[in-house]
Amino acid sequence: MSADVLKVPVRETDHVRGAQKAPATLVIYGDYECPYTRQAYRAVQRVLADEPARLRFVFRYFPLTGIHPHAEHAAEAVEAAAAQSKFWEMHDALFAHQHALEDADLARYAREIGLDAERFERELNAHAHTGRIKEDVRSGLASGVQGTPTLYFNGELHMGDYDDATLRAAIAALAEDASQSS
Repeated sequence: MSADVLKVPVRETDHVRGAQKAPATLVIYGDYECPYTRQAYRAVQRVLADEPARLRFVFRYFPLTGIHPHAEHAAEAVEAAAAQSKFWEMHDALFAHQHALEDADLARYAREIGLDAERFERELNAHAHTGRIKEDVRSGLASGVQGTPTLYFNGELHMGDYDDATLRAAIAALAEDASQSS
């Protein structure tokens, strides 16, 4: 299967940061234990801080459970936080503490970001959000995703690096294309 294009477009259920009508939409399939996903996300954070009107960012789960034993449970924790309107707070906490993803750590982050801790732990223990994780994984597999991070700009696979300069150049090119199309 070709991994050239994003087969499942951005959905209402996706977690989005940035301007809805930005000329560049970046979808990243990532894993909370993957150091390369963390590196890419940090670059995205810096770019979004500087250019919030030019980038719409979407994060989708793609836990590599064979090499990252905490990745799927971490994704479930982020979804449990999302159920309390704190997706990005938990998302950021996990990338900030990528080497501490045990249940006690997840519970501590939940308290630190102000979640209803009992609800969070109940949902996490019941695996209440696995369906959402599997939905993202299926969408990634449909697009040919095999590893993390995998990036798509405006639906096209990004084959380059994911450092600040490369991301900014891709966004600038898409913004230029959008202005010429207008």
